[in-house]
Amino acid sequence: MSSCPCASGKEFGACCGPFLSGEAVPPNPEALMRSRYSAFAVGNIDYLESTLLPGTGEDFDRAQVTDWARNSEWTGLEIRATEGGGPDDDAGMVEFVARFRTGGKDYVHHETSRFARQDGRWWYVEGSMGPRQRVVGPKVGRNDPCPCGSGKKHKKCCGAAA
Repeated sequence: MSSCPCASGKEFGACCGPFLSGEAVPPNPEALMRSRYSAFAVGNIDYLESTLLPGTGEDFDRAQVTDWARNSEWTGLEIRATEGGGPDDDAGMVEFVARFRTGGKDYVHHETSRFARQDGRWWYVEGSMGPRQRVVGPKVGRNDPCPCGSGKKHKKCCGAAA
């Protein structure tokens, strides 16, 4: 058996392998993000597409993702930060740095990804390049009124997308 590409230190079959084969689903955003990195590393484009939050994959360019995944040597993953994604959360964030080599040159992909739980499963929502944005000010709880003024609970309004 070989080490998992996600740099967890575990064997692939005991880490991301069951997620990529469909035998199991990732239990939290970090596990989903690690499995998506592993999918890039092994060229499992179907998995990458299938882990997008339903209704958000309209800009998924399969040909471009396939080219990037298969023409790169994936050389490392570093988790920089995680937020949310616990048993009572419906949203989570993972900041990571993925390293890869293409055309003989080394590159770094630094992304902050958002994840959402829907129907008991975690999904990739979107990512923004660079470090995560720090929120300054009081923390809004899931059951607090949404600060946008909608009258809804934060978790059912702006917190659902966070």
